[in-house]
Amino acid sequence: MKKILKDDGQQILKDAHVIVITGPTASGKSAVGVSLAKEISGEVVSADSMQIYKHMNIGTAKPTEDEMLGVPHHLISIIEPWEDYSVARYITEASECIDDILRRGKTPILVGGTGLYIDSLLSGRGFSARGNEDLRKSLEVEYDTIGGDLMLARLGAFDPLSANRLHSNDKKRIVRAIEVFEITGKTISQHDLETKSLPPRYNSLKIALTYSCRAELYARIDDRVDKMIADGLEHEVRSLLDAGVKADATSMQAIGYKEMVGAIFGEFDMMQAIDKVKMESRRYAKRQLSWFRRDQDIKWITWEKTPDISQAIKEIKEVRYEKK
Repeated sequence: MKKILKDDGQQILKDAHVIVITGPTASGKSAVGVSLAKEISGEVVSADSMQIYKHMNIGTAKPTEDEMLGVPHHLISIIEPWEDYSVARYITEASECIDDILRRGKTPILVGGTGLYIDSLLSGRGFSARGNEDLRKSLEVEYDTIGGDLMLARLGAFDPLSANRLHSNDKKRIVRAIEVFEITGKTISQHDLETKSLPPRYNSLKIALTYSCRAELYARIDDRVDKMIADGLEHEVRSLLDAGVKADATSMQAIGYKEMVGAIFGEFDMMQAIDKVKMESRRYAKRQLSWFRRDQDIKWITWEKTPDISQAIKEIKEVRYEKK
């Protein structure tokens, strides 16, 4: 059988501290991560920004107990759906998990498709301020009052680099950028430049999964959405709303949940909601692929019609110990 792990000429770190299994949604990350963990005495650390929420299982494609195959999983179902969560908090909690796994002589396997989480954790990139909730709320009110254009102009007065990268509709990032500057006196742009020179927090072997045919990936995404509907995604969303989770909560902005909320509130019918979930999932997969392809250190496993997980595990194990 021909090798499916592409070698793009990049040298691979020997005895990587952390192995990363990433890629777009529906590419088989969870199955590969668990199978690899079983083979090399590993534990899974989630790198999924939505699987952190409790009671949100179907729409986040959270692995079930049966699918975990007895492998310890970390940073799954750790906060309530009405709580906020930050990249800074993820870095703190994920690094604590990884350090503990390493101390116990196991291998941390970082599994998920949230590229910002993965890059920030591995790079050692910190975040310049924990934040000030009162200030943030005040800035959010100001944004809602004067509008995104004026808030973006305010940001541009002291941080033109960030302002040029953001859209006026990106309320969260505009507010965060202003908040950080007011707390620290440093722009996020300056902070990013300072942290780029830092050595990586962990040596890593990064593997990304995808399909050779984009249509095959999209078909699997559509099939996954159909399964979510059959498994009761609408009921899961109704239960969250009944429990008091607000429709505008960060957790409810996840793909699948936002569209179900729209259908439940009568903004469109259920068939339209399902079509929207599929469309937004495909768009998200495309964005994920663009993000990961910027990383020259990533090794790609490209599936044909059916993922060959056992062959992929064999090759990952081989390449893990390959000399520089």
